[in-house]
Amino acid sequence: MKNKLKKYILSLTAVSLIVSFSAYAKEGTTADLTDRLPPKVSDKIIDRRSHSSETEDAFGPHAYSWYCKHLKNGAIPPCPPEMDFISEVGGVYLGDPDEKVIYLTFDAGYENGNVKKILDVMKEKDVTGAFFVLENLVKQNKDLIMQMSKDGHLICNHTAKHKDMSTVTDKASFKAELDSLNELCRNDGVECAPFYRPPEGRFTKNNLEWAKELGYTTVFWSFAYADWDNGAQPSAEKAKQKLLDGTHNGMILLLHPTSSTNAEILGDLIDKWKADGYRFGSLTELTRQK
Repeated sequence: MKNKLKKYILSLTAVSLIVSFSAYAKEGTTADLTDRLPPKVSDKIIDRRSHSSETEDAFGPHAYSWYCKHLKNGAIPPCPPEMDFISEVGGVYLGDPDEKVIYLTFDAGYENGNVKKILDVMKEKDVTGAFFVLENLVKQNKDLIMQMSKDGHLICNHTAKHKDMSTVTDKASFKAELDSLNELCRNDGVECAPFYRPPEGRFTKNNLEWAKELGYTTVFWSFAYADWDNGAQPSAEKAKQKLLDGTHNGMILLLHPTSSTNAEILGDLIDKWKADGYRFGSLTELTRQK
């Protein structure tokens, strides 16, 4: 009885720490809870991280949280080893690491005045990108969706309602969530490009397989930073320096266009990247590379 109780407590400890580990990983700081844990608990976490979603246990398919480490001096962030299967199931996080190219991508769920500013800056600088939109933006701001399309941006699928797609356990429900967003865009006379980004980077391997079967490329990112909280925006100078420090070949950059800081600094960043020899690519290039 004593041994059984000990094993039960050990299992509960491992599960709770898995959640903590995922939160650290999402910010790119995987370092390293496991170094400070007893070997048996550490082993359980490592086993859980590498667990394939094709094998179901008591927890169901394994949910992953995408992240990339922040590196400097042009270093290419590696794919997290526990998620290195993404390329096999239609996922990308990086363009050509040998080319000075940047892919500007934006997760856009609503307008607060800054999405319009971002679009105007990009038009002024003659640069296009990809906007992963939600139902709310399409319904409430048809004018912005039409401007995105007119200006040559890709309008892409971020799901209808920003649902945690790792909780979706059947293909029909997964398809319905994406189809709902596509239908709204189509009603406005705009077609969604076949690119999908899971909200908050949460996914299962099954999700990526279903997306691929439905004709989507799942697009993660090789650089992002904490720009989403409108009540705690980073200063323009600090944000600009962080983005320039992290710039690298093939960068798929995730920005939130609701950020007042991003709206303020994007023009300067584009000028600097152009001066440094970078071009701005289209996600359609990534499907040709695969």
